[in-house]
Amino acid sequence: MLALRKSLLLTAAFFLLSGGGGVLRAEEPPAAAAPATTPSPWLALPTVQSNPKLGTSVGALGAYLKKFDAQSQLSMFGIAAQYTSTNSMVGTVFARTSFGADHHRISVIAIGGTIKNDYDDFLGTGQPLKSEDHIRGLIARYLYRIKDDWFLGAQLVATNYQIVGQTALDDDILGLLGLTGFKAGGIGLVAMHDSRDVQDSPTRGWLLNLNNIAYRQRIQGDADFDVYRGDFRGFWTHGDRHVLAVRQSNQWTVDAPPSAFAPVQLRGYTVGEFLGKNMSSLEVEERHRIAERWTATLFAGVACLYGAGKSCSQSENRFPSIGAGVQYLLKPAQGIVANLEFAQGKEGNRAVLFKMGYAW
Repeated sequence: MLALRKSLLLTAAFFLLSGGGGVLRAEEPPAAAAPATTPSPWLALPTVQSNPKLGTSVGALGAYLKKFDAQSQLSMFGIAAQYTSTNSMVGTVFARTSFGADHHRISVIAIGGTIKNDYDDFLGTGQPLKSEDHIRGLIARYLYRIKDDWFLGAQLVATNYQIVGQTALDDDILGLLGLTGFKAGGIGLVAMHDSRDVQDSPTRGWLLNLNNIAYRQRIQGDADFDVYRGDFRGFWTHGDRHVLAVRQSNQWTVDAPPSAFAPVQLRGYTVGEFLGKNMSSLEVEERHRIAERWTATLFAGVACLYGAGKSCSQSENRFPSIGAGVQYLLKPAQGIVANLEFAQGKEGNRAVLFKMGYAW
């Protein structure tokens, strides 16, 4: 949803455990009952990210976890913030809810901040660029379960996103490229199938998410354009609770300004550095259980930018990614993992990430 420049990945999962009882003989004193333990509804986690373009960022995420009924997914209410070595700052307030036996899902994200980028080769032009992005945005989505694992819903996006250069020369380059930023507001529809056993640490099932956003000046903005997205994720358990995961993602734009083009969103690349009219990607990830609370990931993927003169047959428009990571199960009863990963892209693009949850 907020794929304009920066994304704060927000994930969690939760379920309730119950205990049983035994039979005691009358002549024996009852054994002392084990103290009941309730998983804490609070979550706090530091976050770290490092890549050659944005430098190193440190931050924190805090959230309150709530399950409204036995059939619903975990609901989460929280805040997150990051500060980088390039003096960038981003803050997010979010809520993700599931209630009514998981017939209703509502997600709301408000984000604001200043992001300073230092690109060696911006958009493949061969030109270095230092830019400063000012972002304020609001995203909201409602989904209703219509039958079995199928949902229909609507979404709203409003942002004052703008990009300015840090020097007069940078402003000239941005102007020549047509990247001046924009205000945008849009609404769209969502159709989704979700049979994953757990939203954020799935071991089986599949997700299909089809949605659009129609940005219109009469809502808020400087231009009329459309964005369409299609996302498939599949999960298969094998061996001793290992999981093979596959994701195929797409984003298509119609009449969008260059600043709203589709970004490469693979691990190892700075979101927003490489843009195209359309983007498609494929990722495969093995989540290998190495101990009761430890897993390791190996992943590889490739993205392609195409349209408006770009083609997937051209190597400069293909973006491979490969990497590995290790995860620790922070809250066994809630399925929440801490995730440390390293990803390598082409031409020196790489990243080290420490965050909550799997990448997807």
